[in-house]
Amino acid sequence: MKHVDVKDIMTDKSYVGKEVVVCGWVRTARDSKNMAFIELNDGTSLKHIQLVVNKEEFDKADSLATFTKLGSSLKAVGTVVPSAVAGDGSVEINVTELELLGPCPEDYPLQKKRTSLDTLRTMPHLRVRTNTFNAVFRARSVLAAAIHEYFQDRNYVYVNTPLITGSDCEGAGEMFRVTTQSYEDAAKYESAEEYYADDFFGKTAGLSVSGQLEGEVAAMAFGKIYTFGPSFRAEKSNTTRHVAEFWHVEPEVAFAELDDIIEIAEDMIKYVVKKYVETCPEELAFFEKFFEPGLSAKLQNVIDSDFQILDYTDAIKLLQEAPVDFKFPVEWGCDLQTEHERYITEEVFNKPVFVTNYPKEIKSFYMKQNPDGKTVAATDLLVPGIGEIIGCSEREADYDKLLEAMEVRGMDKESYADYIDLRKFGSVPHSGFGLGFERILMYVTGIQNIRDVILFPRTVGTIR
Repeated sequence: MKHVDVKDIMTDKSYVGKEVVVCGWVRTARDSKNMAFIELNDGTSLKHIQLVVNKEEFDKADSLATFTKLGSSLKAVGTVVPSAVAGDGSVEINVTELELLGPCPEDYPLQKKRTSLDTLRTMPHLRVRTNTFNAVFRARSVLAAAIHEYFQDRNYVYVNTPLITGSDCEGAGEMFRVTTQSYEDAAKYESAEEYYADDFFGKTAGLSVSGQLEGEVAAMAFGKIYTFGPSFRAEKSNTTRHVAEFWHVEPEVAFAELDDIIEIAEDMIKYVVKKYVETCPEELAFFEKFFEPGLSAKLQNVIDSDFQILDYTDAIKLLQEAPVDFKFPVEWGCDLQTEHERYITEEVFNKPVFVTNYPKEIKSFYMKQNPDGKTVAATDLLVPGIGEIIGCSEREADYDKLLEAMEVRGMDKESYADYIDLRKFGSVPHSGFGLGFERILMYVTGIQNIRDVILFPRTVGTIR
């Protein structure tokens, strides 16, 4: 049906004095003897528009209660006028006609009383109608557009890597298996090889944990590429930072060494944060009021600061000398835990920090080995409040060193034959990183649980 977006009416003053048609859902309503007021939201704006109904002039006044129930959907016709009480230049609509599009019963779960995020997770089909999730997913949309804009404006080619793969990018084995075979029929086969030989692909397959390996293939032809899509990890973790299905931003850049990719990662983060701050002032103010006081200052600090670069060995020394009793012991060779990452970013530097040159034993096989024989040219970007949001490295371009790293880990080289071949045919220094999209969204909104920045979170033991 023909109607005008609420956002357009609220931002374009040319609508004042004109008759418009709006559609949306009732967020709140109040009734008096002669007037009724309905706050309507159509999803195009965080703010609601007020419908003003003069009962003396409204021919459906006797049945007005059916139009004011929370959650009901309405079509309204009326004249746009300056707000009678707000005094801030906002507008409202003097209603002449109302049509009930979809009634809502009294047991509608989202009433005026504020509902906890834990409770809202039990109703993902309705929680998007709340102010919180209106703001979250509007911010998500803006961030996604900013990421595409950043790379497109800098001559990157957007590629779509496969979601079904025959190899595990991380080499950790935490993959969801993809099969058409019946598990009940497994006993019919004498070996696993025979079982999978009869499968759809004739071998084991799984959902991709990362598009990096295929992204490197594309980078060896196009120079600069990026992927932006879902990744899947069967990691049985129930922390506030982990979900089984998440969105991944992964650029790969030929002729780039570690210092180059660090510069790109910092520039991209600053770009998308700045775009969000400029595009979503209402959402930012909402998050600062209800979720993270000081959020605006934190984000401005990201935009204005030079990110710190800290060698892993220096980070370990810093943590060992810290006047803090960490839950997880700190020693050279350990993987940094969230408590360590947050101490470095929040207590020591108060800004994002790149920790570089990690021990090779705790990083992936494809990372370039440093001359010291102990570390790799890798970095993680840590940010206050979250910890790691980017994993980054220069890739190992040397054929023999890559094979050696795979052999040490006992990896099946046949599954990575195409990837290994890249080191034979015109290999070049190249680097890339992976940005967890939900984690950067948590960072810019102040939302503490990753389940609350994704439409339908997939976690251990939960799917709907």
